[in-house]
Amino acid sequence: MHYEPARLHRGYANRILNVDLGKGSIAIQDLDPQVRDYFIGGRSLGLYLLHKATTAATKPLDPQNPLILANGPLGGIPQFPGTAKAMAVSLSPTTGVPGVSNFGGYFGAYLKYAGFDALQVTGKSDQPVLIVVNGYTNEVTVEKVAADDEAFHVQADVENRFVAAGYQRRNIAFMSTGIGAANTNYGCINSHYFDITKPAKDGGKGVWRSKQAGRTGIGSVMRDKNVLAIVVLANYPQGENPYGAADWSKVQNAGSRLHKVVKEVDPQQLKMARKGSVGLITFMSKHEYQSLPVHNFQGGSDPRAVQICGKHYAENLFEHRGMDGCFPGCNLQCNKGGWVTLVSGTHAGQKVWVDGPEYETAAGFGSNLGIWSAEFIMEANWHCDNYGIDTISTATIMAFIMECFQRGYLTVADSDGLRMVWGNEEAAFAFMHQLAHGDTELARMAGQGMVALKRWVAERYQKRTGKDPVADLKLFAMQTKGLPFSFYRTHRSLSMQGSYAAASDIGAHHAAAWLIKSDLLGAFPTFEDKARALMSYPRVRLGNDNLGVCKLPWVDVFNPDSAKRAEGDVYINPASQEIYADFYNGVLGTDLRWEEIFERTDRDINLQRVMNVMRYGEDTIAQDWIPDRAIGPTEDALYESEQEYNDAELKRMLGLDDLQLAALSTTDKRTSLMDARKKELRKLIQVYYQERGWSEKGIPKVDTLKGLGLWDHLTSETREQLVAYN
Repeated sequence: MHYEPARLHRGYANRILNVDLGKGSIAIQDLDPQVRDYFIGGRSLGLYLLHKATTAATKPLDPQNPLILANGPLGGIPQFPGTAKAMAVSLSPTTGVPGVSNFGGYFGAYLKYAGFDALQVTGKSDQPVLIVVNGYTNEVTVEKVAADDEAFHVQADVENRFVAAGYQRRNIAFMSTGIGAANTNYGCINSHYFDITKPAKDGGKGVWRSKQAGRTGIGSVMRDKNVLAIVVLANYPQGENPYGAADWSKVQNAGSRLHKVVKEVDPQQLKMARKGSVGLITFMSKHEYQSLPVHNFQGGSDPRAVQICGKHYAENLFEHRGMDGCFPGCNLQCNKGGWVTLVSGTHAGQKVWVDGPEYETAAGFGSNLGIWSAEFIMEANWHCDNYGIDTISTATIMAFIMECFQRGYLTVADSDGLRMVWGNEEAAFAFMHQLAHGDTELARMAGQGMVALKRWVAERYQKRTGKDPVADLKLFAMQTKGLPFSFYRTHRSLSMQGSYAAASDIGAHHAAAWLIKSDLLGAFPTFEDKARALMSYPRVRLGNDNLGVCKLPWVDVFNPDSAKRAEGDVYINPASQEIYADFYNGVLGTDLRWEEIFERTDRDINLQRVMNVMRYGEDTIAQDWIPDRAIGPTEDALYESEQEYNDAELKRMLGLDDLQLAALSTTDKRTSLMDARKKELRKLIQVYYQERGWSEKGIPKVDTLKGLGLWDHLTSETREQLVAYN
């Protein structure tokens, strides 16, 4: 299909591209200005399109469930640091409720340059296809291709196809997935782009790099639709004010100011340009924080963490030559990677480029599996990307299996001979390959996610022993709403417990409210402070997802001017927020304070909650909870391993003196501590509901939705159900 090129106006192309694979149709619709101005873009626009395309009866793998890729109005503007972000949105095969995942690379920007604010793919193809959006010829095509199980095979095929057609690698961006997305419900999507600055394996210049839309299994939706890759060919807009900003000089000034902060501060603070996000390992593993998950969140610190920390990667594995921004113009340069030689699988002996690991992958395949090898982590990272499976979900599920071995709930008879025990690198690699291909019963059940796997383990154990282990397994099956945990041990952060339980409606992920670091540093000393943080931080973090900007130049580069503020939460980095506000106002032609900009995120936060309610109904509140392991010690030995801290907490929470404490057994102390923490978490969740304007069951009130202006954007089916629940 041919289309007319679009001129960008205030950051928008003002068009949505719709591809229906079932009908074989391609259509373009104008982006309604009322919808655009209300839902902004990215995650917000994606959720709106998802809501309109589905009903309460729609299942994640139904043809009508759309795969949506959406950019934001500030995305793709290289004059400001960190404008690479776009969003993947769909009903999640992992959870059944809306799934969202942000990703970097060039795809979101190139989609905008080619003329579209969002791409919506519905239906299913009867054979593998490429979707191609050509911003040079202004064509959209769906092209049949041969089946391929590996994302990096697809990468080579895409490269060969379009380079042979005369396009430069740097003008090609695409999304792919692999066979693992077909055999699990937590498939990821790779966002590929060509980095012309990085040294290549043969001594030349240029490597293909990839970022991931990893969480909530949206790659499984893509694979189910038989889409091997979605390709965009585009070049940067040219001329003065090429993005149609209302005030181009204001945009340029804001970018210069944040560039200056990043340049001056990062080398003195986190050194992201050297260590990437894996530098966080050291902080989380500090003895006083105990927040790095070890052995499926049983422990929180380990002296071997230095073997997988940012300093180790920076000095031994990361390739620092070239540029490490995941989009031009970002001087944070935190997108680290390096070359490793594979030791497992069909590619054993091959030297490959690995993007990463990020903190989550390093903690997941490292400390949480009891594996203290940086090379193992990088190889695991590569295999997951190649197979198209989420590293976080894969590692959390593997840790659950290893703990089941530790406690005797699984044996080698259940795993086709694999000894899935802590630290066993060979077995861990073997299981990853089995998981991606669905080779064994254990691998196939693990591919169905934590809830199904927990049920299968319980049935096997009960059949073997006659005992029902369900209650015990529930303690350490680390998931919320079906989504496996990302890697923060939350015993010492009530705020983060509340984030996982209630503020993150996609499940146990940190994107909505990553509060743990600020909480550990003392940012939220009172209960009221913690409750306010559950409101304010998601507004900013998810608001960035709407705008198309990366969180890291804000959250990981603390502006010294913020420390000078006498009022407000300095940890939210208000001085940098004001720079983001200038960027926003410069592009969109508004005059809003940063607080006003991000308060608008309440619209899509409520829309996501409404869509969750359509799935869960009055059971919504029951989904807003976390496993006991995320709350505190689940057995006496774990209490005693941190006894000094736990005793002090028990005294504080229950008002006990030393004699009263000494009179209690470890079991009594542990159960009292757990009861007190659960009571505190329930209270926090209820305060969060009240602040949001939701009922005590976590259901948005009609008056709240009308006050936000969201009511009129809801489908009639949704409004009827909400009236009934209210």
